[in-house]
Amino acid sequence: MDRQTRIVRTSIVGIVVNAMLSVLKAVIGVVTGSVAILMDAVNNLTDALSSVITIIGAKLSSKAPDREHPYGYGRIEYLSAMVIAVIILYAGFSALKESVDKVISPVVPDYSAIALAIIAVAVVAKVLLGLYFKRVGKEVNSKSLIASGVDALMDSVVSASTLAAALVFIFFDISVEAWVGVAISILVVRTGLEVMRDTLSDILGRRIPPEESRAIKETICSFDDVHGAYDLTLHSYGPEVVIGSVHIEVPETMTAKELDLLERRIFDRVLAENNVYLTGIGVYSTNFQDEESRGISDRIRDIASSYPEVIQTHGFFIDRDSKSITVDVVVSFDCEDRSAVAEAIEREISEEYGDYSVAVQIDSDFSDR
Repeated sequence: MDRQTRIVRTSIVGIVVNAMLSVLKAVIGVVTGSVAILMDAVNNLTDALSSVITIIGAKLSSKAPDREHPYGYGRIEYLSAMVIAVIILYAGFSALKESVDKVISPVVPDYSAIALAIIAVAVVAKVLLGLYFKRVGKEVNSKSLIASGVDALMDSVVSASTLAAALVFIFFDISVEAWVGVAISILVVRTGLEVMRDTLSDILGRRIPPEESRAIKETICSFDDVHGAYDLTLHSYGPEVVIGSVHIEVPETMTAKELDLLERRIFDRVLAENNVYLTGIGVYSTNFQDEESRGISDRIRDIASSYPEVIQTHGFFIDRDSKSITVDVVVSFDCEDRSAVAEAIEREISEEYGDYSVAVQIDSDFSDR
């Protein structure tokens, strides 16, 4: 079963379950006069709509690339997750208004054994549905399914709270269901905000997860001629299209033919093992094989590492003919003045190696953590 089919089938299960729960809860809410149960029914209806949006997003995102969108339509899934977040927020704020109205003008609920049994069943159903959504969502890397799973698990808490309010009323004759409705609404709004925040982060571009970065670099460095992999950047065009670039450190003695063959092999292996298209592979040539060059390189690394803001030093090259030294330093985003750090390192190296012109290039810590 391919990715799209799994997303669609999982979402259909969600639509059926949520529609059934919504109808049952709506009937119970009307019969008992419970605003909390009615709001819970509305929430289940929005969950069913969320699954519909997920299906539409999965279908549209699978469209083949074309002239206008050469990287495909995968990012539509981020937009569908955003729509789901808006739906959740709308449901939450609507429920909050209704609940506050009931706090101001209370209505005495009338619970029955059947109503309580159905609510209990709803708790179990939403827990199972939420775990199912999250498991499949992680397996197929679907933000929409994961968001729906989180929402379903939150709904189980909502239904459990409604059940608790009913039991409090039955045993203590205290009606707290309107206040529970307020609490439920706040939880729904919070869930919507969290989904919105995570989706915006995906659209803006997240930091590469460290385990993913390490895995890709390990694949690249598995080639004998590659002495290091740096400056890895990835750009996501949906869950199935990730394009990236990287710098590799290789001996200066390699020919253009050898480099070309090496880069092709790296591209093929990274695509096969990490599902990433490395469309750009830059080169750092190393030439510190002799003892003097190694000594200079080690000293420069010591100088750079004395600055706490520096995460990594790489790209070292010494040109004896032109008497120049170049080096790249990865400076943390937490540093307030990254240029000042690079200038200080450059100045310190220049003072120690006055015969050379020194150039220190700042790199960002996209993945080098």
